[in-house]
Amino acid sequence: MSNGPLFHRNRDRHPKALTPEYKTSVVRSPQKALLSMPTTLSEETGPVFGHDILGTNDNDLIVNYAAAGEMAIGQRIIVHGRVLDENGRGVPGALIEVWQANAGGRYRHAKEGYIAALDPNFGGCGRTITDDQGGYSFRTIKPGAYPWPNGVNDWRPAHIHFSVFGRSFGQRLITQMYFEGDPLIPLCPIVRTITDPDAVSQLIAPLDMNNTVPMDARAYRFDIVLRGRRSTVFENRMEGS
Repeated sequence: MSNGPLFHRNRDRHPKALTPEYKTSVVRSPQKALLSMPTTLSEETGPVFGHDILGTNDNDLIVNYAAAGEMAIGQRIIVHGRVLDENGRGVPGALIEVWQANAGGRYRHAKEGYIAALDPNFGGCGRTITDDQGGYSFRTIKPGAYPWPNGVNDWRPAHIHFSVFGRSFGQRLITQMYFEGDPLIPLCPIVRTITDPDAVSQLIAPLDMNNTVPMDARAYRFDIVLRGRRSTVFENRMEGS
């Protein structure tokens, strides 16, 4: 996603593919040696995207699914930050897509199994493109925690999923953002697959009172490092980004 020599990934920061406490990793983890396949020219050069694909409210999850004059229910927040390369330089023009549960911890999904109510004015997804300095921002509501059928009583901490695209749709990285102070973070079997505490801390967005909007929304900052020894933990690129 950026030019120049690559910095080697610190593999100790990233979880092993097979972590039995996270039960679905047992069937998802590779059973044979991994193969590295070079990308093709068409994968590297297209399809491409531009700012014209964005709608007016794509980065505002509070209203982008709501009926006219209505808004999503929940604690209103702003999430902002920068997408950075291994040298700390901002990466412009990266497409960021986000998706999340509503304030009650329920996804708008046909196979959702949690009994919490749906919010008719919250769709749970949005997108934005980073600016010239790699910056991004979107408004949403703080998602709720929810139970999931991993263990007898496992709950996912409040989190937002991030998908980051590079110069084309063939360059995609996926991660999750958690919220500072959530007591469920250290209890989550998915988080616990990451053995490096510093790597976990990079997935936790601190409260940013300097960028709150008084009487409106709190702010959280979440920077994403694409590659290198301090790269953000990505779910789909264990071999490197």
